[in-house]
Amino acid sequence: MISASRAEIEGYAALFGQADLSGDIIAPGAFSSKLIPPDPGQVRMLYQHQAESPIGLWTDIKEDQRGLLVRGQLFLDTDQGRTTHRLIEGGALDGLSIGFKTIKARASQGGRVLTAIDLWEISVVTFPMSPSARILRHAEPGQRLPRNLLSSRRKVA
Repeated sequence: MISASRAEIEGYAALFGQADLSGDIIAPGAFSSKLIPPDPGQVRMLYQHQAESPIGLWTDIKEDQRGLLVRGQLFLDTDQGRTTHRLIEGGALDGLSIGFKTIKARASQGGRVLTAIDLWEISVVTFPMSPSARILRHAEPGQRLPRNLLSSRRKVA
């Protein structure tokens, strides 16, 4: 059980091999232990990429064959955290989007293939740049999500 003033969310913040709306494709392995802080909480959880609107804390960031799987806690004792949770619960908000610095990329038709990314933040958004980057599950305040999705994934290497 987690604090009643927090609610867990989980989803894919980025997907491998799929072009985003700008034509960029993230390659498997683009997220590495050298580029993601060892404490996932150092990667900020923001609302709509607004630096002045932190809404919670990322607790797990793992790369699997599909993409970057993340789990975090929304802080319900903040106005924006509470509103975000209500929008997720109601089905009006389910996008995830990453803020990053490109370390390595190569040109490809229509965009770039990103092979090394310095991850700065992951936002809950209305319109993700990668249309398939979505919140997959959320829990009621004070409840934990089952660990089956994250426990079967490998940690970013």
